[in-house]
Amino acid sequence: MKGLPNNRMRMKLPASYNVVAVPLVLSILMSGIVSCISTIKSIGLAADLLGTWLGAWGVSWLIAFPTLLIVLPLVRKLVGLVVEPVQTGK
Repeated sequence: MKGLPNNRMRMKLPASYNVVAVPLVLSILMSGIVSCISTIKSIGLAADLLGTWLGAWGVSWLIAFPTLLIVLPLVRKLVGLVVEPVQTGK
């Protein structure tokens, strides 16, 4: 039995999904890292660390994702004020 054709294995979302995909991935990673560090700092390497951290991560992500959806366009504009745009083919 052969696997899926190459074109089906590499299906990607359209570029228009970047508006949601970037904040989604960024919020998952950043809220996970920050909540983990904060939880370890608060309770140490306790037996219930995983459960406590996952609870903190869930709350953090619920705040981080919508915040990024709102704030990221502003951040891009602010960065555009201080960073030269990429020059494409002349």
